[in-house]
Amino acid sequence: MTGQKLAEAEKKKLESHLVQAQKMETVGRLAGGVAHDFNNMLGVILGYVDLAKMRLVKEHPVLRDILEIERAALRSRDITAQLLAFSRKQIITPAVVNLNDLVVNTKKALVRLIGENVELQVHLEENPWNIKFDPSQIEQILINLAVNARDAMPSGGKLTLETKNITVDELYCRNRAGLSPGDYMRLSVSDNGTGMDRGVQEHIFEPFFTTKEVGEGTGLGLATVYGIVKQNKGFINVYSEPGYGTTFTVYLPRTTDEETVPKEDERRDAPSGGGTILLVEDDPMVLEVAQGMLESVGYRVVIAKSPREALPIYEKISGTVDLVLTDVVMPSMSGAELVTRLNEISPGVKVLYMSGYTEDAIARHGVLEKGVHFLQKPFRMGDLARKVREAMKGE
Repeated sequence: MTGQKLAEAEKKKLESHLVQAQKMETVGRLAGGVAHDFNNMLGVILGYVDLAKMRLVKEHPVLRDILEIERAALRSRDITAQLLAFSRKQIITPAVVNLNDLVVNTKKALVRLIGENVELQVHLEENPWNIKFDPSQIEQILINLAVNARDAMPSGGKLTLETKNITVDELYCRNRAGLSPGDYMRLSVSDNGTGMDRGVQEHIFEPFFTTKEVGEGTGLGLATVYGIVKQNKGFINVYSEPGYGTTFTVYLPRTTDEETVPKEDERRDAPSGGGTILLVEDDPMVLEVAQGMLESVGYRVVIAKSPREALPIYEKISGTVDLVLTDVVMPSMSGAELVTRLNEISPGVKVLYMSGYTEDAIARHGVLEKGVHFLQKPFRMGDLARKVREAMKGE
């Protein structure tokens, strides 16, 4: 092949990668918008589920139906979370972590997931570089890739996980559009299953794309992995041969920061409280269910359907309000703008923001800054009660 033909082939390959990246970006924006609308509705459903469970005795015949509604709503919440992950808009809590530790800690769960007829082999880098990542997202990557590998080996096989320090240069990146030169921790997940042809590989990271039978998968597992990796400025590619197996390779940027000590996970029932909360929410259904949840755990709630309505209410009762719970994105005035106006009336307002919007939309309103209390929709009663208590105490 002549130099000119090689250059033309290279150009076509890069153009194909660019078109694919643009398509994924467009689908990601759509997915993020859909997830926001679903989050509001799921918040209403789960809120009423929590209230119903509080009011019904364990023997009540309707309770079983309520629990089925809860299961369906939680499954739907998981799907919207995956859509947000794909659109790279999840609210994340990055920490400096050791990838080897996360692989080892997830190994037991992976063994249960893949079953007895799949052998799991793990090869770890001897002196791994640190990465800055939300640990729960690494777990998502490992689990989703392992499940994908398991499903590609219906008769059993071998799943291999490998971590390795790697420095990539311009030449290495040339055939990997989207990968930048630098230091990475490379995570490889390989199976010796059925493999994929070129046509399947071109669509493998698109949401809802699946080769499985109806009811056997959502088609969001690999889309979630793709979104998580991109959100954290990493890179993922796939190599597969029909009949030989598949390898997913994930490049996670190295950090020189010191390792973060993980906090203990707190999982407690909804704490009861006392005090007055000014609740500002423009969605009537969300407003009603949030009011019911707060009142059920002991708070006095004053409601406002908009920031404009909240201002005169606050002028009258500012001396008795212990916390303002407000949506972030509302017509005519944002939650952050409202709080600025409230502070002009009575300085020192304690506030808790809530939103079902994606990370970038919320960040534009300045409520993801350090020290600002924020609650992501949809939330359960326990989540709401704990966040309210933290905001009131200034924790």
